[in-house]
Amino acid sequence: MTAPAPPALPVIDSRRGWHAALQWGFTTAMAQGARRIVAVDPSFADWPLDDPALLQALTDWLRLPQRRLVLLAARFDELPRRCPRFNAWRAPWAHAIEGWQAPEELARDLPTLLTCDGAVSVQLIDALHWRGRVAMDERRARQWCEETDAALQRSERALAVRTLGL
Repeated sequence: MTAPAPPALPVIDSRRGWHAALQWGFTTAMAQGARRIVAVDPSFADWPLDDPALLQALTDWLRLPQRRLVLLAARFDELPRRCPRFNAWRAPWAHAIEGWQAPEELARDLPTLLTCDGAVSVQLIDALHWRGRVAMDERRARQWCEETDAALQRSERALAVRTLGL
């Protein structure tokens, strides 16, 4: 008797494919017990962060102990405007969601990527033509995490829940 084949990895060949791959990446990472999910993008403008199903899944995942969602961007200017549901949702989870802004010299070379401390990685390689790759490879995911950690060490905290003002 043979084992059932694992589900096919999503294909990134359109904007819809990119969103489906991100949904798959988040869902798979959470299902595999990831403690840390890292999302990297220059602005997160084309991420489906306002999706109610994704926000509910993230809520359930963040309720587990020692879970972290790490966001690294060149800037977060557009995120509150483009993803108002996500922006409101993250306030009670500020202790578990880290927003980091990369320094200028790193910002122009930031990948568009979702990875975790497990085996999942989703990368958009060509944003103009919506081409990317999805992988279930622990070695590759670990490599992405190491590269991201190096960038995080040079980055500054950003994406405050409440801005201070007079």
